[in-house]
Amino acid sequence: MENDQLTREFIVNVMMYSVNREILAFEDGEAFNAYLQAGGTVNIVLSDIQLPEISGFELLKSTKTEYPNIIFVCMSANPADETASSELGADAFLAKPFALQDLFDIVQRFVVGE
Repeated sequence: MENDQLTREFIVNVMMYSVNREILAFEDGEAFNAYLQAGGTVNIVLSDIQLPEISGFELLKSTKTEYPNIIFVCMSANPADETASSELGADAFLAKPFALQDLFDIVQRFVVGE
């Protein structure tokens, strides 16, 4: 989840070419939660901390509580968010702006390496 449409589309396009998996994009946490509640499945979540409606921290906490096997990666421009993300159960953290290689490394570690 990324509230900035251009960034969201860029990440989706990059990821489609780097992994052999379906890539879904959600504008906010409520849309993501609705997808899961309707029976949708995901392997990994990449979420900004600053989201409309529900914060990335709230989304992380609810996702890890209900779906502990989903890999959850937080991203933020605020380096202090890394500690809070880790304490809430995030599997990884990306500091914005991040290099594409950092994103690829996380995908390699959690998804491609399965």
